[in-house]
Amino acid sequence: MLATWVVQGMGIDLVEVFGMHYPGSEKFRLHQIFTYMFMHGGLTHIFFNMFALYMFGRVLESVWGSKRFLMYYIITGLGALALHTFVNFLEMNSIQNTIEAFQNTPSPEILDQFVTKYLPNSTVQVRDFINMWYDNPTSEAYGAEGLNLMQRIMELKMDIPTVGASGAVFGVLLAFGMLFPNTQLMLLFPPIPIKAKYFVMGYGAVELYLGFAQSGSNIAHFAHLGGMLFGYILIKYWNKNSNKFY
Repeated sequence: MLATWVVQGMGIDLVEVFGMHYPGSEKFRLHQIFTYMFMHGGLTHIFFNMFALYMFGRVLESVWGSKRFLMYYIITGLGALALHTFVNFLEMNSIQNTIEAFQNTPSPEILDQFVTKYLPNSTVQVRDFINMWYDNPTSEAYGAEGLNLMQRIMELKMDIPTVGASGAVFGVLLAFGMLFPNTQLMLLFPPIPIKAKYFVMGYGAVELYLGFAQSGSNIAHFAHLGGMLFGYILIKYWNKNSNKFY
């Protein structure tokens, strides 16, 4: 985080360099698949990730040992990215299909729906342009500009970097719930005790709901679920091929 601030003053954006970009983006580089999980979007982001990693990760490391814990952490981080990228692929494919449909029959209605869905915080200029096209729906010039706008929105979405260790941290949380399911945890809001297994299941359910309900948010909910999913698969694999759980 400190390095990000220091080099930013030199005109270098480490998030752009090491954050994960969609593979179709011109900013995508192969190393980002690994480096994205070591970048964060702010102090709050890194604080809560590191706090959770300290609280639950140190327990798992004492049980598994450093080597296996590191392996688990990296694999769940990569698994989180895999699911997140797959969901992004589905969204980009949907966007591309909409753009192709628009090319065949350009209309202000299609553009309006597209902008509302994929650029909810659009500028006044964008809204004014759509309104002007509604007043003159047969204009070919407006159609060409609308197509250009949709393509820019797609490029903008592909250029949004994904950063953070949250996916791996959620994998760590899942592992703690599986190894110590009946351990009592104290919630902050509300301040009540809850067993680790119920806490993990509840957290997973919330992330699944938010993943669909807030698909356009800046939080990668499916990356969190990916970390938990790959963590579950890995633990089950280890358990199946060993006489011990760890």
